[in-house]
Amino acid sequence: MDALALIAKYYRDNSPLHALLLRHSRCVAQRALWALDAHPEIVADRRFVFEAAMLHDIGVFLTDAPEIYCHGELPYICHGRAGADLLRREGFPAHARVAERHTGAGLSRADILSRGLPLPPRDFLPETTEEQLICWADKFYSKSHPSREKLLERVRRSMSKYGSEALLRFDGWQERFGGCQPVCTTCNGRPLSSAAVSVKEE
Repeated sequence: MDALALIAKYYRDNSPLHALLLRHSRCVAQRALWALDAHPEIVADRRFVFEAAMLHDIGVFLTDAPEIYCHGELPYICHGRAGADLLRREGFPAHARVAERHTGAGLSRADILSRGLPLPPRDFLPETTEEQLICWADKFYSKSHPSREKLLERVRRSMSKYGSEALLRFDGWQERFGGCQPVCTTCNGRPLSSAAVSVKEE
């Protein structure tokens, strides 16, 4: 599959939202691939990691978040689920699972019910290595401030807002995937790393 072509199908080329989505998604893809380079003991599908990281936020255009150029109707919390529905219609159910499970450190049925979130009352928790890896990598980058990479302690403070179980999940992923100390060249306006480019062009 061609992740960039699929994004182009739904986003106007060179629009502010298109540029923001690509910049954010490339940062996430780059960090995830760096983690795999730093941890050769982790068995994961690199091509899928790149594709799914590029597509995890494809549903944002359907949400109402004008500060990041989104002028849809859904609450922003629904962007993962909306993207998953889109990806399933396109024939990519595994990529859809990544999209719908990357919010916070994943959302449990109990989270959705207790917080009254406008989502189906079921678990949306990352289960596979690839789902967990992309969810972890995503936490270090914000679409609201795309030029800044978040420090670990800031990420942990953010995760704590989702509750102790979410923070515990994130800390487990940090122990498994972290330690590589990457600096995202995409966030600084430079191209993808050679590792990410090689996956894209294979």
